[in-house]
Amino acid sequence: MREGCVVNIRTMSTQLPPDLPGALREADPAVWRGDPEQAVIGTAGPRTDLFIDPAGSPPSLNAPRVLATVTDGDFQFSARVSVDFAATFDAGVLLVWVDDATWAKFCFEYSPQSEPTVVSVITRGESDDANFITVDSHTMWLRISRTMPSFALHASTDGSRWQFVRHLRLGEAADATVRIGLSVQSPTGEGCTATFDEIRFSPTRLADLRDGS
Repeated sequence: MREGCVVNIRTMSTQLPPDLPGALREADPAVWRGDPEQAVIGTAGPRTDLFIDPAGSPPSLNAPRVLATVTDGDFQFSARVSVDFAATFDAGVLLVWVDDATWAKFCFEYSPQSEPTVVSVITRGESDDANFITVDSHTMWLRISRTMPSFALHASTDGSRWQFVRHLRLGEAADATVRIGLSVQSPTGEGCTATFDEIRFSPTRLADLRDGS
């Protein structure tokens, strides 16, 4: 059995979110290691997650994450996520973070039915999660866009044609500075491997919320 969940982040030749290289350099080297401008490997231990159970179980906020600060304004943040799924809820994650009780994660996750699934989890005091689609692939493109004052989530099987997943608002605290980044989880398992590449950040507004363009 593997002893953790490993993430490999490749920037390709695309622009990173502001401050992400600095955040990677300042991260725990035992968790996030490698060249922050070329390739980074992050390791999450077993039973790691970000979830505040609406049924009242104790919150789990121990999944490792690396976050960059984004100030006021619109943006689009995307990556191709490839996961070597092993256990239920293993996932590679794009994240927008306000504080421990206010955040949204966009996951490419292994379902209890052993199907690769696009999942969104919106947390405002407690977590509200929803499954979108299952795919016959271990690779998916995910994108988080801020269209002030709200956020939009889109997924794609090819990186070109985007499908609308969810429209949400995290509240006034997310209307200005937020943090965005990457996370990895293995809530029920001993580990998985996920690769994030084609990472893109653009401080531009999404043209059309519903068709994803």
